Amino acid sequence: MKAAVLKSFGSPLAIEDVPDPVLGTGEVIVDVVATRVLSYSKEVFSGERKYALDLPAVPGAGGVGRVRAIGPDSTKLSVGDWVLCDPTVRSRDDAIAPDIHLQGVSSRGEGGMRLQKYFHDGSFAQRMRVPTENVTRLGEISEEEATQWCALGTLLVPYGGFLAAKLQPGETVLVSGATGNFGSAAVAVALAMGAACVVAPGRNEKMLAELVRRHGARVRPVKLTGNENDDRELMKRAAAGPIDCAFDIMPPSVSTTVVRAAIMTVRSNGRIVLMGGVNMQGGPGLELPYNWIMRECITIHGVWMYPPDAAVRLIALVRAGLLRLDHFETTSFDLDHANEAVDYAAANAGAFNMTVIKP
Repeated sequence: MKAAVLKSFGSPLAIEDVPDPVLGTGEVIVDVVATRVLSYSKEVFSGERKYALDLPAVPGAGGVGRVRAIGPDSTKLSVGDWVLCDPTVRSRDDAIAPDIHLQGVSSRGEGGMRLQKYFHDGSFAQRMRVPTENVTRLGEISEEEATQWCALGTLLVPYGGFLAAKLQPGETVLVSGATGNFGSAAVAVALAMGAACVVAPGRNEKMLAELVRRHGARVRPVKLTGNENDDRELMKRAAAGPIDCAFDIMPPSVSTTVVRAAIMTVRSNGRIVLMGGVNMQGGPGLELPYNWIMRECITIHGVWMYPPDAAVRLIALVRAGLLRLDHFETTSFDLDHANEAVDYAAANAGAFNMTVIKP
C-alpha cells in the first residue's frame, strides 16, 4: 500500500509503498478515506515540538474510513462499515491509569513508547491497523461526507475537557484561546452541550465577530488589551453571570499571564480545565495563587484527550443536530501531496479551517 513516511525529523515525508498492516486479535484494519492534518504537524515533523515519535513512522492522527477486516472479538462491526478511528491508544492492563500513545503522533512515558512499538503507524496511508475499541461506527455517510466527519477529531479534544468538568446545561463557560482551531471548536462544543453563554476572549476582532456570526448572541466576545488585571475584569463583565467553567487550550507560544487572566475569572466553587500547551517547550510554568484556589474552592482538571466513550457521545450530538460539522471549511489533498498538505495546514491554522488528506 502507499503511505507517507517520516524517516527523520526535519526531512520531508517520503511517499512510498510499505507493507500492508496485518490483522491481529483485538484489532481492526481500516481503509482510510480521509484524515485531518493537525495544524501543528509541521512543528512535530521538524522536531521543534520534540514529540516522542519513534522513526521511521507513518504519521497521522486517526481519521474516517471503512472497515476492511475485523478480529474474532468484534461482534458489532462489519466489513464496509463507515467508522471513526480514534488515535488515543490505551494500554489494556490497567483500567484506572492506562498508558497512552497517540497513534501516529506521540507517546507519554515508557509505557506509551512500548504501545507505540506495536501500534506504530498512523493514518497518512491507504490502510491502518487500530485497536478494536478505537473504532466507532458513524452510520451511513457518503465518501464526500467523510472529509467533513474528520472534524470529529478536533471537536473531541475540547469535548473531553468539558466532560471532565461535568459541564451542565445553562452554565456559563469561558474559552481561553477561542479564536484558534481547537478553541473555536470548544466554543461550538460548549454550546452544543447546552452552555447558556460562552465568553470568547481574543485579540483578533475579525475572528471574534465571526464566532458571534456563526453561533449567535450566546457568544460574548472580549477584545483583550494585554493587561492581565484589566482583561480579567473585561471577561467577567462580558459574562451573563458568574463564570462556572474556564477552559484553556492556548498554544505553547502564549504567555502564562494571558492564560492566568482567563482562568482566574471563575466563580467560587468553579472549575478550570487545562488542555493547552503552557510550558510544553520550556519557560515558566503557570503560577496560580494557592490561597485563591483553597479559599474559593476551585477545582482544576488537567485533561489530555478524552474518555474512551467520548466519540459515541459526540457522534450522537452531531446526529441530533446539536453540533454542526459544516462550520469547518475543508481543503483536501491526495496522499502524493502530503507535504503540501502539511505546509497548508501550518499556514491556515486558524478557527474553522481543516486540512485533510484523502489517501
